[in-house]
Amino acid sequence: MNNNYTENSGSTNFIKTIINEHNRTGRFNGRVHTRFPPEPNGYLHIGHAKSICLNFGLADEYGGKCNLRFDDTNPVKEEQEYIDAIIENVRWLGFDWEDRLYFASDYFQIMYDFAEQLIIAEKAYVCDLNSEQIREYRGTLKEPGQESPWRNRSVADNLDLFRRMRSGEFEDGSKTLRAKIDMASGNLNMRDPVIYRILKAHHPRTGSQWCIYPMYDWAHGLEDSIERITHSLCTLEFEDHRPLYDWFLEALDTYRPQQIEFARLNLTYTVMSKRKLLTLVKDKIVNGWDDPRMPTISGLRRRGYSPESIRSFCDKIGVSKANSTVDYAMLEYCAREHLNKTSQRVMAVLKPLKVVITSYSDDAVEMLEADNNPEDPSMGKRLIPFSKIIYIETDDFMENPPGKYFRLAPGKEVRLKHAYYITCNKVIRDHNGNITEIHCTHDPKSRGGWTPDNRRVKGTLHWVSAGHAVKAEVRLYEHLFTKENPLDVPDGKSFFEFINENSVTVLKNALVEPELKNPKPETRYQFIRHGYFCADSDSKNNAPVFNRTVTLKDTWAKISRKSR
Repeated sequence: MNNNYTENSGSTNFIKTIINEHNRTGRFNGRVHTRFPPEPNGYLHIGHAKSICLNFGLADEYGGKCNLRFDDTNPVKEEQEYIDAIIENVRWLGFDWEDRLYFASDYFQIMYDFAEQLIIAEKAYVCDLNSEQIREYRGTLKEPGQESPWRNRSVADNLDLFRRMRSGEFEDGSKTLRAKIDMASGNLNMRDPVIYRILKAHHPRTGSQWCIYPMYDWAHGLEDSIERITHSLCTLEFEDHRPLYDWFLEALDTYRPQQIEFARLNLTYTVMSKRKLLTLVKDKIVNGWDDPRMPTISGLRRRGYSPESIRSFCDKIGVSKANSTVDYAMLEYCAREHLNKTSQRVMAVLKPLKVVITSYSDDAVEMLEADNNPEDPSMGKRLIPFSKIIYIETDDFMENPPGKYFRLAPGKEVRLKHAYYITCNKVIRDHNGNITEIHCTHDPKSRGGWTPDNRRVKGTLHWVSAGHAVKAEVRLYEHLFTKENPLDVPDGKSFFEFINENSVTVLKNALVEPELKNPKPETRYQFIRHGYFCADSDSKNNAPVFNRTVTLKDTWAKISRKSR
């Protein structure tokens, strides 16, 4: 099972209460066997991470098992790319399904045999209505549905037609196999639902072996039953499907798990529909499923979120039966909480301004000592080169500053982190009047930020040595949407209208410490005063690329304090 994730054993939720009761009564002989069942029709997002952590976490806590199973019943929308990405995502989050990797397609023959069994029991029939007619016959919440004209075909006719459906004799959409339940049921899902449809499409795993495919409601319960799942955890939209789930298993007189529904994750400033995320990808609003602005696990990973921070987030939001929306700031808080403990501190200048220290020797280079992470002394120290010419942030200098301005200004003294105190003496401009460099003197007795007279200054600036700095590309990200709930739009409007045109800012002339010349992709750093950044795999011409994960500003902590 998973060796990294440990759910808070002191906490409880309604799912644990159900499991505890089952264990008390011996319903499943003390077993806890869950599964994570993604459809391979897109990349997983942060909402799936909640389900992954829940299913694997509960199995781990109760000493049970969790399967990874793909519900690959719709070959039109499924691709091997998605299967590979899902496997990688679950593994990256820290979970292990051991030898229990399954696919719905593993059970196609068993499902087909079960369908024939249902026909023989006179609980299923072949229907000639097309999809539009089936909807018309279904009725409404206020009116019962109408029975199909083909509902009372004989068992022999239904078996014959179903077998001919399988052999490919009929065209797509011309026939379906439907369960014979109750067209007057108050639950629309029980009004003779479709079990099989004809779909002559190539399947990623079974190729052209099948031309009929099971519907999700039919496959879902059978997969759980075949794998001897004990607790089938689903999101709330499947609550009305549970009677159908149970009906199928009872009608077949086979092993029956317990389906339990919980609230799905909704997150501000995002959309969680895979269909809408696919639209963002296809319309090139983003640069693929792993774009750091996407709420996909691959996107969050590339942006710099750690598996530990995502698992912590899922643990903190908990599990309930009530739908709610979580503030994105909470996810950012979890990232900061972990990255603060584990990320190396480095200096990076995103918008460089040249500083010449006129009192420093032209050829001198000092190696100054710096802590890699004050939160964790075991991470050790590093040496940073210092020389006559350095770069600071353009925003850290102001020629005519307001009161209580503690950064660099003419005649003002500041501290260079890990280095010296410097004082600005002169401003150099180009022919257009733009500041191109500033000249300063340094106090040679202030090395390391200490002076014999215990003089202290309020401003501390980060910097890089001009002759040693590495040019880098830095990408600063904001929310992809400007609206907290992008789907809460007036009639006739689209969520596309709330795309944030400033969701990414690319800085191509940033400078970083020489140690960051060839960073390993996904290495996470804290750029002092700028936030947490992650080395991207998209480096070009030996220039490293860094994605900002989150800023240092902690919005969620402020919200939490106010709520208390």
